[in-house]
Amino acid sequence: MLEKQKSSSQAPPPPSGTDLSQTGKVEMTHEYTAKQIQVLKGLEAVRKRPAMYIGSTDIHGVHHLIYEVVDNSVDEALAGHCSDIEVVIHEDLHVSVEDNGRGIPVDIHPTQHRPAVEVVMTTLHAGGKFDRDSYKVSGGLHGVGVSVVNGLAEWLEVEIHRDGKRYTQRYERGVPANDLQELGATDRRGTVVSFLPDSEIFEKVDYQYETLAQRLRELAFLTKGLRIVFDDRRTTKPRRQVFQYEGGIVSFVKYIDTAKTVLTPQPIFIQAEKDGVQVEVALQYTDGYAENVFSFANNINTIEGGTHLVGFKAALTRTINNYASSANLFKKERVTLGGDDVREGLTAVVSVKLAEPQFEGQTKTKLGNSEVKGIVEAVVGDGLREYLEENPSIARSVVEKTLAAFSAREAARKARDLARRKTALESAALPGKLADCAARDPAVSELFLVEGDSAGGSAKMARNREFQAILPLRGKVLNVEKARLDKIFSNEEIRTIITAVGTGGGEFDIAKARYHKIIIMTDADVDGAHIRTLLLTLFYRHMKPLIEAGFVYIAQPPLFKLKKGKKEVYAYNDEDRERMLKDWGGNDGVYIQRYKGLGEMNPEQLWETTMDPEARTILKVDVQDVVEADRIFSILMGDEVEPRREFIQENALAVKNLDV
Repeated sequence: MLEKQKSSSQAPPPPSGTDLSQTGKVEMTHEYTAKQIQVLKGLEAVRKRPAMYIGSTDIHGVHHLIYEVVDNSVDEALAGHCSDIEVVIHEDLHVSVEDNGRGIPVDIHPTQHRPAVEVVMTTLHAGGKFDRDSYKVSGGLHGVGVSVVNGLAEWLEVEIHRDGKRYTQRYERGVPANDLQELGATDRRGTVVSFLPDSEIFEKVDYQYETLAQRLRELAFLTKGLRIVFDDRRTTKPRRQVFQYEGGIVSFVKYIDTAKTVLTPQPIFIQAEKDGVQVEVALQYTDGYAENVFSFANNINTIEGGTHLVGFKAALTRTINNYASSANLFKKERVTLGGDDVREGLTAVVSVKLAEPQFEGQTKTKLGNSEVKGIVEAVVGDGLREYLEENPSIARSVVEKTLAAFSAREAARKARDLARRKTALESAALPGKLADCAARDPAVSELFLVEGDSAGGSAKMARNREFQAILPLRGKVLNVEKARLDKIFSNEEIRTIITAVGTGGGEFDIAKARYHKIIIMTDADVDGAHIRTLLLTLFYRHMKPLIEAGFVYIAQPPLFKLKKGKKEVYAYNDEDRERMLKDWGGNDGVYIQRYKGLGEMNPEQLWETTMDPEARTILKVDVQDVVEADRIFSILMGDEVEPRREFIQENALAVKNLDV
């Protein structure tokens, strides 16, 4: 996500006692009558406050519209009435979602006296998901999904195939453009929803193919056997993928562990229904060190977890401790494995489906049903205990791994204690490495992680000392994907980064972050890209809250300097360079310098191109899909060579500016 940095100045508040009504800034009125009460009709409220319903009006909001329509089709699949969904992005940027479900009802609603499909499309909190006979479980935005899509679309058309007949209706910005029309007979069934996001609402109508593909793949994993086709027709070479997984979440875990060495031949699968709650869990141990547990409720990715995740973790810790004790696998004195110990190297998908989910927050990122904790804990405890008893050799390898994690965690604690004692104020060596800023307000403070002493020296000279700190890095940071905690926290370079940031590593506290912008600034070559990836791996694996809070950025230094006569400009990519050359009438008389390292720039150039908040462009690191992010980090930074080779072969043609 690109963020063009701009500074803004705010006028000071007026002196105490100033009558604001006389300043011309605010018109004061003491009148508060029925005239001040606004009543918004239909979907006007959605258009007036779109972010209340979809989170934002950037590309994430555009994607959310697609998810809402797709979720309706998936709910049909969960109810047993749909087997195929097709999502198409058309050349003119409108999207169509088609399923072979029952089709939205078209008969007249008994109280609204309009066709049911029109009620669903134009009324908030209207739909079949409030009736347990129609849908036992469902996702969506609290029953407002498809009507919100309609309200935020320039136009929307719904086509219904039901009871041997075909119907259609068109809406423009949420308002019916015509009555429901019957178009004749059909042998098909299902619903087709086509819409174009409204450019008056959204900053830009565009779509990220990979982001959408990852979400559709996720839904296919979570809905065993469902076939989802994704077709992007925007380019001259359309892209088409089919997602269908008969293994369900077992296939999901295998997909996540593609680049990892596993300790179990197949993921452990536990499934049961208790008190109306369907529980599915697939888990697998690897020889890695990262914990990857993903939780879902009614196919919604509960990023913040919830009661189902709490129940799973409790059952896992208790069951492994009990098994290890009963099987006499604790070789020394009695130890109690902690949650972090039993989850080291674990990949798991926890999926629950229930009729009345209680989500915390409008965007549904945390499940709050208290009864779910006990249900998941009982189901997982019984299933896992049975598996361990039936597979003693695998159980032994799992317990041995958790014991090794326990020992490493104790060593890491000692290393962290050492790092904690060597704070920025107490260490004699740190001030020479970290050129800190004068500001003490983290919200305005920036930390640049700079590759090499040479570039670090230029950055120190170029920076604004008031709010910009510089931390030069020597060589390549430890690859934390291949290292245990004790090795990570005993690494001097990593300890320096953690101490400078101020949050701690294993015992992380984001409230102690000393900077709210941590900017990775490396050379634009292969080594620079590698160092950047190593740093991102460190932040993602051990300091992820910094990324989630939007504190981690990547600097974008220019690749070229173009000079013609006395005129000098910088180009940040090949497209910029070609556009500038075209504006100048070609290459004649133009000197082009290709920057390979930050050290090639003098401090003035580094400031004006890369560090000046008024002129720079920096990339905010934003993890939209944690499952795919984990998989890519494992492929690029893990031990397995073959998945990395396949990744390179698949993506080689997309590489630009490869230095050889």
